[in-house]
Amino acid sequence: MPNLAQVYFRTAILFLIAGISIGIYMSMSGNHNVVGAHAHINLLGWVTSALFGTYLALNPAKANGTLPRLQYFIYVIGVIVMGASLYLMLDGNTAMVPVVAGASLVAFAGVLLFAVIIFMPARS
Repeated sequence: MPNLAQVYFRTAILFLIAGISIGIYMSMSGNHNVVGAHAHINLLGWVTSALFGTYLALNPAKANGTLPRLQYFIYVIGVIVMGASLYLMLDGNTAMVPVVAGASLVAFAGVLLFAVIIFMPARS
């Protein structure tokens, strides 16, 4: 399995731990205001990262080079900042609205870069 695929799986499990932790907090506190952040961290963090890792594991030739590594960093930074700022925004900090918007665009740029990786020809 390519190293980048393993990195994606390791990152995915960290997102799952964060998402479940938020879910446990919501359950214990009875405060479900941040459910949107919980969902985004689980779906964009855990699920999507695991799917990216699976694709790269099945297509190891596409896991090499600068573009896949750059895509990883752009996507993960976008999801981390978006998830944290969304949590704060939903918890009442309205100053986070532009941060959420900007980080969402960064994460989307990471998705678009992954689309480029999928459609580019595999190197031999």
